[in-house]
Amino acid sequence: MGENIIVIYKLFLVSLLSGLIGLERETQGRAAGFRTHILVGIGSCLIMMISTYIHTVYGNSADPGRIAAQVVSGIGFLGAGTIIRFRASIKGLTTAASLWAVAGIGLAVGVGSYLPAIFTTIMILSVLFMLSRIEKRLLRRFSYKALQVETISEIQPLEKICKILFEYN
Repeated sequence: MGENIIVIYKLFLVSLLSGLIGLERETQGRAAGFRTHILVGIGSCLIMMISTYIHTVYGNSADPGRIAAQVVSGIGFLGAGTIIRFRASIKGLTTAASLWAVAGIGLAVGVGSYLPAIFTTIMILSVLFMLSRIEKRLLRRFSYKALQVETISEIQPLEKICKILFEYN
């Protein structure tokens, strides 16, 4: 009975940790948000628990790291689905990275490494919340703006526009 309580605790903890990260992604309007992050966390936690269980049943003939290693590489396929090339930029890399990190948190909780999982969650949330604000402030002056101009005549307005843009660098 005590072992079942530990399993429920692990699944609840990983739902909470991965849900916090997913909530941040959801508030940013990302495709992989709250539910997706929780599912990745729960799934990888379950896989890690099964890996360790198989090892206890079959001993050294069953490597507990084999199944878990497949999570690390397999999550890349899910993450790749969140990456989109949009004109000259790429969107979704941070979400793909957060899905990969949530899988790691799930593996950590599944094996019973609670403190590293909690600390990792805090670090990820710090990166997502705080660094994005710092990044926006620092990079705002380096951002590019698109300007679309429609005119009736041909050359004269274009020359005036080029002159004004050149003056303001």
